[in-house]
Amino acid sequence: MSDPQQPTFLVSAYTTPVVVKVNGKANYLNCNSFREFIETIIANGSRQIFIDFEQCKGMDSTFLGILAGTAIELRKLTPAGELVIGRLSERNYELICNLGLQNLLTVSKENSESSEGFDALENQEVSDAKNILKAHENLTEANKDNISKFQDVIAFLRNQVEKQDKD
Repeated sequence: MSDPQQPTFLVSAYTTPVVVKVNGKANYLNCNSFREFIETIIANGSRQIFIDFEQCKGMDSTFLGILAGTAIELRKLTPAGELVIGRLSERNYELICNLGLQNLLTVSKENSESSEGFDALENQEVSDAKNILKAHENLTEANKDNISKFQDVIAFLRNQVEKQDKD
C-alpha cells in the first residue's frame, strides 16, 4: 500500500476512455511514471484519455508540459485521439488556463467520468533534465505566449542537458 502522504496516480488502463486519477501534487518529482504510462497506452492504441483531478493538490509546469505533450501527440494520430481533464479545483483550472492549455485539451464540466478497478502507478523520483526540458518545450509549443514565461527555465535546462551529455 502506498504512503498516504505520497502523491499517486491511479489508473484504469483497460477502459475507454483510459482513466487516470491524480491524488496529491503532480510535479517533476513524481510524474515520470505517469509520462511512461501515457506513452505506453498511446503506443498500444488508446486514443481517449480522461484525467480526474478531484484529489489533485496542485501541478507544476513539468506535469503541465506532459499534459500538453500528450494532447499534441493524441491530435497527431489518425484517427485523432483526445485528452479530457475534469473535476478540476479552481486553482488547477487557473493553472491550465494561464498556460493556454484549455485550447489544446478538453476540459470536462461533467463529474461522472470515473471507473472501477484502479491500479496505482509507482511514483519515481525524476532528476532527468531531458524529460523536464521536453515538458517545458511542450508548453511553449502549445501556446507561444508561454515562451516568455519559461525561457529562463528552458535555457537553464538546456545547459544542464549539455553538461550531462558531456559527462
